[in-house]
Formats: sequence, structure tokens, C-alpha cells
Amino acid sequence: MLQTDEFYMQRCLQLAKLGAGHVAPNPMVGSVLVYKNRIIGEGYHKKYGEAHAEVNCIASVEDQDIQFIERSTLYVSLEPGAHYGKTPPCSDLIIRKKIPKVVIGCRDPFEEVNGKGIEKLEAAGVSVVTGILEKNCKELNRRFFIFHAKQRPYIILKWAQTSDKKIAVNSDKPLKISNEFTNRLVHKWRSEEAAILVGTNTALADDPLLTNRLWSGKNPVRLVIDKELKVPVDAKIFNSDAPTVVFNLHKSTINTELSNEVYYYKIENATGLCKQVCEACYRLNIQSILVEGGAKLLQSFIDENLFDEIRIITNENMKIGNGLDAPLINGSIADYTSYRINSDIIEFFL
Repeated sequence: MLQTDEFYMQRCLQLAKLGAGHVAPNPMVGSVLVYKNRIIGEGYHKKYGEAHAEVNCIASVEDQDIQFIERSTLYVSLEPGAHYGKTPPCSDLIIRKKIPKVVIGCRDPFEEVNGKGIEKLEAAGVSVVTGILEKNCKELNRRFFIFHAKQRPYIILKWAQTSDKKIAVNSDKPLKISNEFTNRLVHKWRSEEAAILVGTNTALADDPLLTNRLWSGKNPVRLVIDKELKVPVDAKIFNSDAPTVVFNLHKSTINTELSNEVYYYKIENATGLCKQVCEACYRLNIQSILVEGGAKLLQSFIDENLFDEIRIITNENMKIGNGLDAPLINGSIADYTSYRINSDIIEFFL
């Protein structure tokens, strides 16, 4: 059966997803090499700083199929690079391997690439086709595209609420709302984002670790807004499980290479706080943020229209009456989906 370009690009997307949580701030990319309707090579970008999808794809070709590389078509979900970064440009490898045709899902918005990879390939005589499953390819890397287009991280607001839309009791005691299965899902979400953000009250009241210990993968960078440095130094958020950045009004010890230590980032003032955090994260190359609380911080992001997704977990079996109100979504939402995990309804607003 003769397969279409869309078929092979769909396979590229399947491969690309395997890099989720491991490649940021690079995009997820998949690639396949096809000779006479037969896939002879597959690869994806596995880890930031390591070989890209095209390199892994070509390297996977079996010895008996190497002779066919010069007569094959390479499919890749994102435009091959034309610049030297952590690794050499993939367009050079494609040209060197004399691959005659490349089919690309979408262009790379990064200013060092953005069309330059395509130009380099075409200048070398490679036939280039673009825009195959373009919408799907962009959707897969929406964090990457938002980061470069808007010069801010991709922002996901998340909270859990009771059936009467409360997120906490009127005390310092933490309220466990979501069930144990949903908790694992939340930790999966954490593993997929570059950073996780909470405010002072959440850090004090819950003393959270903010790691993805119930899921595999790299812990997110922990961000805490603590303007007056009220969170004690022995708080769990300051342990060595992940880097922690404290946004405050008093001191700065930050640098661009974050290890598992505590860093302080001085903000200018208490107004426009969400925007300042976004600007700082852009400078720190933090591509996405999962904002987990508290209610005031979440509402600030909503009011400033600084978000790309909202994820709400509602425990339909829990009702507490008096308590802290959940944030309110202002305006219309473009897209909405939901599903159930036992007692919890998970809602996605885009």
C-alpha cells in the first residue's frame, strides 16, 4: 500500500512525543527516512544538548539499507537547523548524506533558523516540501512557538477545587482535594513543564516539595514569589531535589545556568508581578510554567490575561461550605474538554 506524506509525518509526531519532558527548551522533533514506501530509519530528539531527530534517524539505518539513503525521502516534523548550537546544524548532515528530498511539517520560529534551514537545503539542490500536517506539528510544540513568538513562557494555570468551588479551608491546614489517581496525573503534568510556580501563602501553608515524585522524568524548576522572604530556609521547597528561584524585593543571586540550588531574583516592585516573572523566565530560558497557586496568584494571571491553558480538577464528592474561593475565569474560552478520574472531573480550558 502506497503511503502518503501525511502518514509518514504522523509517524514523525508519534516519535517526537517520546521526547516530552526531556528536550526543553528545544522543541520535540521526530524524523523518518523512507525508501520506496519503506521506512528505513527513525529517530527523535531524546534529550536537550544531545543529537537531534535527523541525526538519530540517519544513524538508525541498518547496514544493508545505507546504500539507499541517497535515494530516500527524509520526513521531519520541524525545519532542520542551519546554525551551530549545542550540536551541528542538521541541514549540513542532510546535504552531506546526499538525501534528495526533505518533507517538513512546519518552519522553526527560532530566529537562528526560521527559513534558513530550508534555504540552505534548497541552495544545495535538495527538493523541499513544507506544511505537511502543519497545524499538528505546531500544536505539538506550542510551548516552543509561544516562547519565541511572544517572548514569554507558555503558561498553564492549574488548581483543584471542591464541588462548591473552594480551594482551601479558612485555616493554615492544607486541604487534600484531588484523589490519588489524579495526583499522579498532576505529577505527570509537572514532568512535562520546565517550571512550577507558587506564591508565598502556598509555600508557607502547604510546605510543598513541588517535585514530580509520583511520576518519572526531570523535576521542574521551582519558582516561588516571596516578596518579603517570609518562607523559612528549612522549607521543603529549598531542598536539593531541583533548582529553586525566589522572586523577591530585596536581593539577587541568579545566573543563567541553574543547578539544584536556591537562587534569588530581585523584582522591581510588587505591581505587574506576573509580567516580571514571565520576563525573568524568558531571560532564564524557562519555556513553560505550571502555576499551582494560590488563589490570589492564579487570579492575577487570569486578570492580566497571561495564560495559555487552564486545568481545573473538581472533586464532585467534596463540599466544605466556608472556605477560600477558587479563581474566576474572565471572558470567553476558545476551546474546552473534560474527562473523569473517579471522583474528579478534569477540565481543560484553552
